[in-house]
Amino acid sequence: MAASAHEIGTTQVRATFLRNHTYQVDVVTGPLSLLSKIEHRRVVLSPEGARARLRMHTPELLAAAEIVFGVARVSPKVEILPDDTVRFHGDIPPGAGAFRWRWHLTYSYYPLAIGERREWLDADALSAPVALSREVLPPTRAEVARQYLILGFTHIVPKGLDHILFVLGIFLLSSRIRPILAQVTSFTVAHSITLALAMYGLLSVSPRIVEPMIAVSIAYVAIENIFVREVSAARVFVVFAFGLLHGMGFAGVLRELGLPRSQFVTALLTFNLGVEAGQLTVIAAAFLLVARWCRHKPWYRTRVVIPASAVIAATGVFWTIQRVFFT
Repeated sequence: MAASAHEIGTTQVRATFLRNHTYQVDVVTGPLSLLSKIEHRRVVLSPEGARARLRMHTPELLAAAEIVFGVARVSPKVEILPDDTVRFHGDIPPGAGAFRWRWHLTYSYYPLAIGERREWLDADALSAPVALSREVLPPTRAEVARQYLILGFTHIVPKGLDHILFVLGIFLLSSRIRPILAQVTSFTVAHSITLALAMYGLLSVSPRIVEPMIAVSIAYVAIENIFVREVSAARVFVVFAFGLLHGMGFAGVLRELGLPRSQFVTALLTFNLGVEAGQLTVIAAAFLLVARWCRHKPWYRTRVVIPASAVIAATGVFWTIQRVFFT
């Protein structure tokens, strides 16, 4: 067998490909042995001292680790772990081809493990190509756009009852297109601002504050509908302010879902577009099912707007109490 013709050393390598579209390659070997190869002399240090000194040789370690996807060599990050492991890691590139590996800092035969697969490599040899599974490959831009557009839409319809009630509260004050568009545009601009700021890490507010305030916003616009007949500039400003809160709520959902690092902007924009599509669907449904048929009736306000607003307001007050005292 080939193994009998070579000295088998202590180096072991394991490559792992994760579902978040990242890879890591762990090289387990003695730090003193690595230092001797890098510095071309015998090194006598404690294990802790050897690891500390290895961190000074990051460029040499990176040069020694040849990680290839298809025909493209990637530039990983490197960590020196306390268990005699040098870890190389990074993002799997979009459109990645088969994985191959070469390690230039060994003079003996060593194993490369990928899942249940094990390949023995001669010193400085390039491994056989290993095709990556669909689950670990980064999605294409079109796949990300489709996925997050749907996620944004379904966060409103049918999952976002609190956002649906807020949008209905906006709609009920006036069934005319221009006032509705003024409020919806104000709300859209506001929640887009805070959603982007929060996802870029520039703004952070605890859900224990955001969620009760979203409930307050629902109650407020509904109560105002009962006492006010027309959309004013003040109403548009209030909707904008509440939109800032709702944007932070959307950001909380996106953090739970996670954004692909390679397609961050695409995911953020399409999620926001999905949210807008959901909101417009709610408004269109309310108009077609109710307002289209009776908005010009003299009883429309007393039989539709005020009772519906009262129900929405009561729900908002209930949620406020629940979110403040029971969550």
